[in-house]
Amino acid sequence: MKIQANGIEIEYESYGAEDAPPVLLIMGLGGQLTLWPMPLIEGLVERGYRAIRYDNRDIGLSQKFDAAGMPDLMKVAATMFAGLKPNIPYTLDDMAADAAGLLDALDIPAAHIIGASMGGMIAQLFAAAYPDRTLSLTSIMSTTGNPAVPRSSDAATAVLMTRPAGTDLESILDHGVKSAKVIGSPGYPADEKLLRARIKRDYERSHQPAGIARQMAAIYAGGDRRSAIATVSAPTMVIHGVDDPLVPVEGGRDTAASIPGAKLREIPGMGHDLPLPLVPVILDAFEEVARVPAAV
Repeated sequence: MKIQANGIEIEYESYGAEDAPPVLLIMGLGGQLTLWPMPLIEGLVERGYRAIRYDNRDIGLSQKFDAAGMPDLMKVAATMFAGLKPNIPYTLDDMAADAAGLLDALDIPAAHIIGASMGGMIAQLFAAAYPDRTLSLTSIMSTTGNPAVPRSSDAATAVLMTRPAGTDLESILDHGVKSAKVIGSPGYPADEKLLRARIKRDYERSHQPAGIARQMAAIYAGGDRRSAIATVSAPTMVIHGVDDPLVPVEGGRDTAASIPGAKLREIPGMGHDLPLPLVPVILDAFEEVARVPAAV
C-alpha cells in the first residue's frame, strides 16, 4: 500500500490491530520491506503489537530518485575525509524524517522503532530527533559511524562492492546467494533453495541498483553519530551477532556504549541477517525494552 509521507511516496504494510502499540520496522541498505521475516511480523502481532514495515526511499516500491543519477562513492568518501559536506541526493536524516512522515500519515503519534543495519542507523537518528515519538529503540546489527570501530571483513567488503557477473536473472541470483552466504549467520546457515527463492522474489518485486548506491552515499555522508545518539532517552536494546562479518560486533558494542542506559544482546553464531531460529530471541530482546515505560 502506498501513502504520501514527508513529501514522497512510501510503500508500507501494516499487520495487527490498528489500536495496538505500533512497531515501525526500518530495513537496511538495499533491503526491501520483504526482508523482515514474516515469522517476526507474526510474532509481533501475536504478542499484541501492530507491525508496520516499509520500503525506504529509493528502494522497493517506494519513490525512486533516479534523476539524481549514480553517485560517485569514492568522491563522497574523499569529500567526507577532507571534512567537507558531500553533494548527495539525501541523507540518513532525511530517511529518518521519512519514518516520522509515515507515522504522521498513519496518524500514529509514537511507536516502538526497530532498525536493522542501515535501518538501525536511521532508527538511532529517529530516536535522537523525535524523542517524544519513540516508545523504544531496538538497533540490530548496526553501528555508530565511529571511525575507530573495526571495518567489515575483506570477504564481506568484496561481495558488497562487487557486481553480478551479468545482468541476467541467473547471474543476479548467483551473486545474491553468494553474498548472503558470506555475510550470513554461520551458526544458522540458510537453506540455499529457500534463499534463492527469496532473492528471486525480491528481484521480481523491484530491482534498483542505483538506489542502493544512493543509499550507500547517505551512509558514507552520515559520519559519526555518537554525539547525536548520546541524547537518546528511549529504552534501548542493541542486538548484534558475534559473528557478523559486515558490521562487526564492536559496532553494536559502541552503539550500546553511546546510548545512555542501552542494553546489549550479543548472539553467538549470528552474522548479518535475521535467521528464522533467532526470531524468538530477537522478539524477547525487543520486549525487554518495549515493556519499559519511555522516559518523560
